Amino acid sequence: MRFLARSMMGLFLAAVTVGLLAMAGKTVSDAVASRLAKGEGGPPARERIYSANVVTVTAGRVVPQIVAFGEIRSRRTLELRAPRGGRIVEIAPGIEDGASVTEGQVLLRLDPADATATRDLAKASVSEAEADQKDAARAKDLAQDDLAAAEAQLVLRRQALTRQEELQKRGVGSPAAVETAGLAVSTAEQAVLNRRSALAQAEARVDQSASAADRARISLAEAERALAETVVVASISGRLADVKLVQGGLVSANEQLARIIDPEDLEVALRLSTAQFVRLLDEKGELKPADVRVKMDLMGVELTATGKLNRAGAAVEEGATGRIVYAALSNARGLRPGDFVTVTTDEPALDQVALVPATAVDGDGDILVVGNEDRLEEVRVGVLRQQGDQVLIEAASLNGREIVSERSPLLGAGIRVKPVRPSDLTQPDQAQAPKEPETMELTADHREKLIAFVEGNTRMPKEAKTRLLEQLRQEKVPAQVVERLQQRMGG
Repeated sequence: MRFLARSMMGLFLAAVTVGLLAMAGKTVSDAVASRLAKGEGGPPARERIYSANVVTVTAGRVVPQIVAFGEIRSRRTLELRAPRGGRIVEIAPGIEDGASVTEGQVLLRLDPADATATRDLAKASVSEAEADQKDAARAKDLAQDDLAAAEAQLVLRRQALTRQEELQKRGVGSPAAVETAGLAVSTAEQAVLNRRSALAQAEARVDQSASAADRARISLAEAERALAETVVVASISGRLADVKLVQGGLVSANEQLARIIDPEDLEVALRLSTAQFVRLLDEKGELKPADVRVKMDLMGVELTATGKLNRAGAAVEEGATGRIVYAALSNARGLRPGDFVTVTTDEPALDQVALVPATAVDGDGDILVVGNEDRLEEVRVGVLRQQGDQVLIEAASLNGREIVSERSPLLGAGIRVKPVRPSDLTQPDQAQAPKEPETMELTADHREKLIAFVEGNTRMPKEAKTRLLEQLRQEKVPAQVVERLQQRMGG
């Protein structure tokens, strides 16, 4: 029985203990809820201010530039081809790729034996034709003399016939004599006709011999030209490329032996978009002779040249877009045909525009302008050109205003920023005035909580604690100090 009484007493005491603990927990929970309901939590929230790089827009007159890639070409290129087939018997010294040649310089010789024989035969044919031409001239002279003699004899025969007819009228002559004189006249007339026919044949022979002589001379000229073509000379001055010459080798007619490129007469061909091409046209639709600047960067060493636009392509190549334009170059030292270069040319100047960083404009053409109280305003502008890392915008309404030079997802309309100007970054340290720390005013409760936190911190050095308490008791407290204390408090 005693054991049962003690057990019951233990259970009773345990129940009382649990009840007391539950009552204490309820009291603490109600106190916390009441504390939270009064709204005496953390300090009031502050507006977040972001730093932003800004630039000042200066509207004025700007000359836009077109930057494109082009290929250097030679305006004078000669394909050196064999005028006729033959064997190469001589190659001039120094004839190799890259060698310089001058106009009229002998480059190689072909075997002249066949051409020489043909030339000699043509000379002989000319001599024969000239001899035949002289013989035909003499025959013509003889035919003319025979005709003159026959005509004189005809005159005499006609006079004799007239005399016999007069004698017969007087009764002295006889009909037989008149008939004989008439036959003689007829024979003389036939002789004249024969002599005229012979003269015509002689004249025809003269013409034929003249034609034969001309043909012979033409053949001689062809033979001499063929002989001259066995010596291949440079038609222009320049440098050799693609040389394919072998001593003793056989070449066929029109076979390419080398190329001669004039390195002093160069041009650059560049492809522009249609919009860029249109901006380079004048009122008549002709390409303006705008200046161009050519640059080729070779591991830090730049090759430069200048020139002028002189023509544009007549048609657009199949499968290509834009327009091909050409510019004649001057002072192109070091450049060679086939080089790819960067070409810059100026467009007509634009007024009331400004160059700003490309990062200041979004895809819709909007920029962020710093307004009152350093708050951002979103303004849409007209983007006129892309100039490398910059864009050309219409700036008549933005002249003198500051815009954000580097947009980020954190920045937008209505956000307050701390402008960072280029002068703040480039100004020497000794010339920069010390900036006053940002301060803020505290409420009485907020100030008391911060002071209590500092006084209750046992790990803080005495000197630091004294300095912080002095700052917290001032009318305006540095914002950096307040922010650091709140982070340690967890508020």
